[in-house]
Amino acid sequence: MHRHPAVAGTFYPRSPAAVTAEAAALVAGGAAPAPAIAVVSPHAGWMYSGALAGKLFAGVAVPERVLVIAPNHTGHGPRASIWSADDDAASSWQLPGLDVPVDAAFGASLLAEAPALERDRDAHEDEHAIEVLLPLIAVRQPKLRLAAIVLGGLSFKECEALGAAIARAVQRADGPTLIVASSDMSHYLQDDEAREIDRLALAPLAGADPRGLFDAVRAHGITMCGYIPATVALIAARALGATRATVVGYATSADAGGDRGRVVGYAAVRIDA
Repeated sequence: MHRHPAVAGTFYPRSPAAVTAEAAALVAGGAAPAPAIAVVSPHAGWMYSGALAGKLFAGVAVPERVLVIAPNHTGHGPRASIWSADDDAASSWQLPGLDVPVDAAFGASLLAEAPALERDRDAHEDEHAIEVLLPLIAVRQPKLRLAAIVLGGLSFKECEALGAAIARAVQRADGPTLIVASSDMSHYLQDDEAREIDRLALAPLAGADPRGLFDAVRAHGITMCGYIPATVALIAARALGATRATVVGYATSADAGGDRGRVVGYAAVRIDA
């Protein structure tokens, strides 16, 4: 079973040649690549957050296996969903000019470790938050294999259990795994207001503090769509030995020429031992 493009031609180009060229340009240059345990990446249209996401992945040594954890924007499917339509090892995510195989063995390990995860397609079919990142990641790793999780509405206790389960699956896997939490920051505020409130979430992110992030978003009503994926990723990363996080960059849609009266915030963060 294959997952077909949902937002090609809107969030990023439709033409295979254009996808390849633009993705390569977005990840060009930057810091020398180095391994990371996890990252938090923005997932808006490339015209808005592509440069920041590209800068993030340009500095990461991407292994062959990547787990992308995304928020559920559509409301479809279960609260904790892993793309696993069936037991077909040939399953893949198909994008213009790109076919990313699903790592069936790692997916099975995640399902064994995390009872909360459900095999599902509905939460993934129209969800953009994984799709828009794959061409950027694949430029960095042509042999990319994917595990895809979509989350929504989890308590912190549920985040703790899932993060610990992901860490166990990563530890038992053959070879390294990069955990990618897909998230934008605050939505549809004035530019100065967005920057101010996003600092309240960036502080615990920079401190690799999952509880602090979860509580800050809830307490201050920060419209960070992927705070649950980021919380889970931080919990997993801490269990895997992470001790520090670095904010690679922050921007808003206004920086790309958008309306300063109604912006979306974007942050790129890497989490390391």
